[in-house]
Amino acid sequence: MTSNARPGASRRAVLKGGLMGAAALAGGAAASRAAAGESVITEIQDWNRYPGDGVDARPYGTPSQFEAHVVRKNVPWLTSDTISSINFTPLHELDGIITPSGLCFERHHSGVAEIAPADHRLMIHGLVERPLVFTMADLKRFPRENRVYFLECAANTGMEWRGAQLNGCQFTHGMLHCLMYTGVRLKHLLDEAGVKTEGKWLLAEGADASGMSRSIPLDKAMDDCLVAFGMNGEALRPEQGYPIRLVVPGWEGNMWVKWLRRLEIGDQPWQHREETSKYTDLMANGKARRFTFEMDVKSVITNPSPQAPILHGRGPLVLSGLAWSGKGRISRVDVTTDGGRNWTTARLDGPSLPKALHRFYHEFDWDGSELFLQSRAIDEHGFLQPTKDQLRSVRGANSIYHNNGIQTWHVNSDGVIENVEIS
Repeated sequence: MTSNARPGASRRAVLKGGLMGAAALAGGAAASRAAAGESVITEIQDWNRYPGDGVDARPYGTPSQFEAHVVRKNVPWLTSDTISSINFTPLHELDGIITPSGLCFERHHSGVAEIAPADHRLMIHGLVERPLVFTMADLKRFPRENRVYFLECAANTGMEWRGAQLNGCQFTHGMLHCLMYTGVRLKHLLDEAGVKTEGKWLLAEGADASGMSRSIPLDKAMDDCLVAFGMNGEALRPEQGYPIRLVVPGWEGNMWVKWLRRLEIGDQPWQHREETSKYTDLMANGKARRFTFEMDVKSVITNPSPQAPILHGRGPLVLSGLAWSGKGRISRVDVTTDGGRNWTTARLDGPSLPKALHRFYHEFDWDGSELFLQSRAIDEHGFLQPTKDQLRSVRGANSIYHNNGIQTWHVNSDGVIENVEIS
């Protein structure tokens, strides 16, 4: 700066230079509108002129009014009543790996149980030395841990077994979320009760009106399961099991029993409804595959997708998606724009945590031509996400659960996107 230079003018010149440099880096088409003299830049706006709400206007905090469209949605014809139904996480509107607490999909078998924490108890009995009953205050005196895990319903993508059905990744893959859970290791509680040597299985039962229950091998219960009372730094939401739920990392969502009230230790599984008539896989020979706990390696492109079409025309395009595996970390994700003829390794970004969602990106210039977008994930144990035909060759065509086949989105020259299948 010379002695005659005005500090303000110099700063504006630096800012202008910086903005122009940033525009050049971002690519001409994407940044060209900033130089057109639009009224939002050249005229004073209301938000520049008038004071806004004070600090007490939203004491818990709510999303911007301009994000009101980012909500969970159900499919009305899927079930006869929303009390025993599903709504779906809007995956196409999210980024990163953590799902906002208010957008985690819901799956209920008898609606949301509203339970005052002071009235809630957790009982442990069966093949134990000391049957115990815990209050919420009791549970919070055990050492607590924070862990990030994905939760996926076994029926996620289930409607796609016989071909493309639902036009949006919110509906094909939205029975999925990923949170930081806060809770206590289930092992600590079982050790307090003293599991007898003949104890091999655990029955977890919820306090909701359906009495939702699942049998869990004791080895898994003692390994990495949590009794959680927190999600993303706050208390569990009622629809996610407030005041406590079971966390069963990497295993199908119905085992993560909400409103957890009872744990019974036994020497064999209980054969309850949810593990006999439900949550089994009908094979091609007519027999049912049972106790398929672990969720397989899987991925999906969340944006662009049918609910997130390409609106900006040709030029730089950011493709984004999610990958996960119930066996551990994701080691690689490949993407293709031509339906699987050519594959490119996508860029994994953010933390890589076992049994959690992984975010991937692939940036490229779109020339306006037709695309067939797919992704395929590989986990740290070498398991590769299969095509839908590979999956059907083993499982037949009559299943609902555990569909981890490769998903295809078709992009036309106008940027409109549809759910299609290349098997």
